[in-house]
Amino acid sequence: MNVAAFIGERIAFSKQRSFSRFIIRLSVAATVVSVAAMIITLAFVNGFQRTVSEKVFSFWGHVRIQRFEPNKSLIAEETPMPKSDSVLQALKHIPEVKQVQVFGTRSVVVEKNMNIEGLLFKGVEPEYDFNNLKPFVTAGGWLNFNDSLYSRNILISQQTAEQLGAKVNDTIKVFFISREQQTSVYRPLIVSGIYKTGIEEYDKLFALGDIRLIRRLSDWQPDEIGGYEVFLNDYRKMDTINHHLLTRGVLPDIWISRTVRQVYPNIFDWLGIQDVNRNVIFVVMAVVAIINLITCLLILVLERTRMIGILKAVGSTEGTIQKIFMYHAAIIAATGVGLGLVFGLGLCYLQQATGFIKLDEAAYYVSTAPVQIIWWQVAAVCMATLIVCFLALIIPTLIVRSIRPVKAIQFR
Repeated sequence: MNVAAFIGERIAFSKQRSFSRFIIRLSVAATVVSVAAMIITLAFVNGFQRTVSEKVFSFWGHVRIQRFEPNKSLIAEETPMPKSDSVLQALKHIPEVKQVQVFGTRSVVVEKNMNIEGLLFKGVEPEYDFNNLKPFVTAGGWLNFNDSLYSRNILISQQTAEQLGAKVNDTIKVFFISREQQTSVYRPLIVSGIYKTGIEEYDKLFALGDIRLIRRLSDWQPDEIGGYEVFLNDYRKMDTINHHLLTRGVLPDIWISRTVRQVYPNIFDWLGIQDVNRNVIFVVMAVVAIINLITCLLILVLERTRMIGILKAVGSTEGTIQKIFMYHAAIIAATGVGLGLVFGLGLCYLQQATGFIKLDEAAYYVSTAPVQIIWWQVAAVCMATLIVCFLALIIPTLIVRSIRPVKAIQFR
């Protein structure tokens, strides 16, 4: 029979009223709040980073390839370049590459009922995978590519539609601007759909249409494009793939590849700040839990001074007495971690089911706080909390060594 464990359990589950019972409950509550806060923070930060990143990737892929133009803005119409079957085959033979799609952009002005907006018209081919953008379409549908010349449709953002006063199936004038010739030519296009990503950098700037219309009005050759957008199986490998493309001779010398992180650094820098916030919360919550548990155990040791004296008088070793309080503290910590796990996961699942936590989409790119539970992270939080608390609780048990039996038995 493990005497230390037996006595520790008797103390822990004793129904005797005492000041220490209030302190124990307070410590358990602090541990519950700390563990739940860490689990909730992880789930919300993971969900937030994943959701916003997927929005960015869905529009532009993970890596973008185009002609090298050092003096041009990263977000501007491209100089056309010919399609390259050899490059396309080389890209498709990279195991991490999931999909390669063609695009081209031109500066346009859209007009309806004297309302005008300046945009970048992103042209895509009929083979373009609409599934990447489908979740963001709020009205209407995808472009109709049945016309042999070019699609007469255009997909505009909800922000643009509101500014133009346009709806699905409305006709708007799209003026293609030629900076070299200082001229413009327009085509009437029908709004086939309206999208909303919640990312202002996209919604205020882009409209989608047929790249064949760009070729026709910009004197591009039939095989010329603006560039390729490359989708990967794992977004975490985009820097590796980009480095591979730049250093292994996959691309012609006048071509360049960039990750979407390089194209939109402000978005990804902002997402990176969430990691800092998460780490700060982790440190604060861990300190709160540890301080509360140490304080709780100190009070328990002092309250049981007479018991310690009696145990020493009948021959119990200091190590055995320390173990009694360590068992007691372990029960408190485990109870707090267990309840914190239940409470934290419960709130996360409630948010997934109801979306009751709302956000300002203009500021956070999402209207509802997203949640992603990664189980190994949840397990790591619980285990790390138990281990750190257990190590920290060794400190107050050292008081046992300084207690003298004669004085302790007289203690009231």
